[in-house]
Amino acid sequence: MDEEMMTRQERAVAPEQGASADRGKGLFYVHTLGCQMNVHDSERIAGVLEADGYVPATEEQFLDKDVDVIVMNTCAVRENAAERMYGTIGLWAKMKRERPNLQIAIGGCMAQLDRQKIVKKTPWVDAVFGTKNIEDLPQLLDQARVTGTPQVEVHNDFGMFPSDLPVDRGARVTSWVAISMGCNNTCTFCIVPTTRGKEHDRRPGDILAEIQRCVEGGAKEVTLLGQNVNSFGYGMGDRYAFSKLLRACGTIEGLERVRFTSPHPAAFTDDVIAAMAETPNVMHQLHFPLQSGSDRILRAMRRSYRTEKFMTILGKIREAMPDAQISTDIIVGFPGETEEDFQQTLDIVRKARFSSAFTFIYSPRPGTPAAEMEQVPHDVAQDRLERLVALQEQITAEELQRFEGRDVEVLITGSAGKKDADTHRYTGRERTGQLVHIGVPEGFEAPQIGDVVTATVTHAGRHNLIADPNPAEGQTYELRH
Repeated sequence: MDEEMMTRQERAVAPEQGASADRGKGLFYVHTLGCQMNVHDSERIAGVLEADGYVPATEEQFLDKDVDVIVMNTCAVRENAAERMYGTIGLWAKMKRERPNLQIAIGGCMAQLDRQKIVKKTPWVDAVFGTKNIEDLPQLLDQARVTGTPQVEVHNDFGMFPSDLPVDRGARVTSWVAISMGCNNTCTFCIVPTTRGKEHDRRPGDILAEIQRCVEGGAKEVTLLGQNVNSFGYGMGDRYAFSKLLRACGTIEGLERVRFTSPHPAAFTDDVIAAMAETPNVMHQLHFPLQSGSDRILRAMRRSYRTEKFMTILGKIREAMPDAQISTDIIVGFPGETEEDFQQTLDIVRKARFSSAFTFIYSPRPGTPAAEMEQVPHDVAQDRLERLVALQEQITAEELQRFEGRDVEVLITGSAGKKDADTHRYTGRERTGQLVHIGVPEGFEAPQIGDVVTATVTHAGRHNLIADPNPAEGQTYELRH
């Protein structure tokens, strides 16, 4: 899972709203780094604070520095996330000097991993809490206010699912729903098992009940979240639990779309493929992390599959769902990677034809086995990254061009962004996950968030689709509330 996969609206923690005259215990703002799981955790952070009497600040209030509590939910997956964390906290120190009563709290994976270093390096922080004790935040803020000293509370043992906590969802029509926490894999590059712990699965009935509440609250789409989402149920002795859960989602009235992220290729079994293909509201979108196209590097990464198995599963997916859009993660410059290893990765990328790829230079994470291995020089890794990106950009452009002239069904989630005033476009994702910006033909009704628009794609951009249909020329623009 990666933050680059999300739009601004999908990363939102609290709904956009006007400024409130009631400040309650204080106005708070949550700043999130990292993946979809972090965004969902931030919704729980917001819910816990609101339950304690705090009021969410608007984006404008935060930019005007009119806030009483700022919370950063951190990521530890790559080194640049840690650098961004400390850089941003440094900027907040100036805000605190201007507003001495401002409280700053740091949570999430870096807090779980580096709690004492954070307190030592940023003494103006008031509270530090981990991934397993979000519910403690209000008490920590109260204690810091009374004592005038930083409060640190980080639990190493799993206590309760964040899903059991209050929640303030950032979007009305799309919802994140966690089905598990933690990971039982031992990939040598990954810090997640340290920050999130071993995998714990929720009860299927609890998951389905939460999804039902989301739908009753106006959601038309849910995304099921887990560090290794398709191993759901293995700990309960049911290897078919995830495919059963997907099929059960198909019985929920009003739930139009179901997505999930991220699966592990080794656990992507035939029953899951069948459930995706046969359940109408499960979308044919898949994030399928390759990491490397070299079997030697996959072995060093401790990934429990090899390229032949990966490509065999990929072939089964495409046979069952020819329209499936499949993205991936790839690491270049992993310790010991040779030019031959890298060329094997390029070969797999050419054969797999991913719709997109999130590509990274290997980032050593202290405490992981790969951090102790012999590292690839940065300039070599950078050169490989640039060659990989160039190849994938070409493939992505070619795959997006296949959409031109086709009608797509788009769930509207917001405006197209900064250029919306000029383009009058609205944005959302079509059924296989591609981002689409839709122009409204003159004289036709504009969509609202939550509406579904069927429109003809008129142009393929580098990373999204443009639909500016002209009905007079036989192109489609149909709106469904």
